[in-house]
Amino acid sequence: MRTKFDEQLNQLNQELMHMGTMIEEQIQKAVVAFMKQDTELARIIMDNDTDVDREEKKIENICFNLLMQQQPVARDLRTISAAMKMVTDMERIGDHAADISEMTILIADNTYVKQLDHIQKMASETVQMLMKSIQAYVDKDMEAAKAIIKNDDVIDELFLEVKKDLIAMIHANADCGEQATDLLMVAKYFERIGDHATNIAEWVIFALDDKNREG
Repeated sequence: MRTKFDEQLNQLNQELMHMGTMIEEQIQKAVVAFMKQDTELARIIMDNDTDVDREEKKIENICFNLLMQQQPVARDLRTISAAMKMVTDMERIGDHAADISEMTILIADNTYVKQLDHIQKMASETVQMLMKSIQAYVDKDMEAAKAIIKNDDVIDELFLEVKKDLIAMIHANADCGEQATDLLMVAKYFERIGDHATNIAEWVIFALDDKNREG
């Protein structure tokens, strides 16, 4: 029975990695679509969000089967609980990729009124955080997870820079107000992605702490 349980636990890890790859690609494509104002790509990203949702349900079913199959030990419970929390954050990151794509379509008819350096930097940092948080789970690397959590401050600071720039832009030209608001919303989505990547890293630590104590 334990052998079957371990096989399903391994399947859970593989599916989490697969979902992580899916949402990494969604975010990276959303960044490209946003920067290039590529509405066709943006629509593809929005359509693909249903694939992420299906993967979330698949992982949840594996978790429930693991919990029902036999009485898991404390370490197993923490691993499964962490996986269920992680997949929720992953699904929300996928939603934000779709949200960014929707905003891309909304403002595609107007040339951006300012350079998007800070937003692009935010996008790059959040993708890196996401990739590293999933890799920390795969590698069972607590130190890497802790470093990711610290990096969230970088995202927050970049968001404040974007906000400051856009407010200054509105003051200089009130006609830019609508687009500035839209760009701020996109920056906010990237900030939220950083928050969810941080959550994933925190759940990695949650699972690994238990393993260390029971070691």
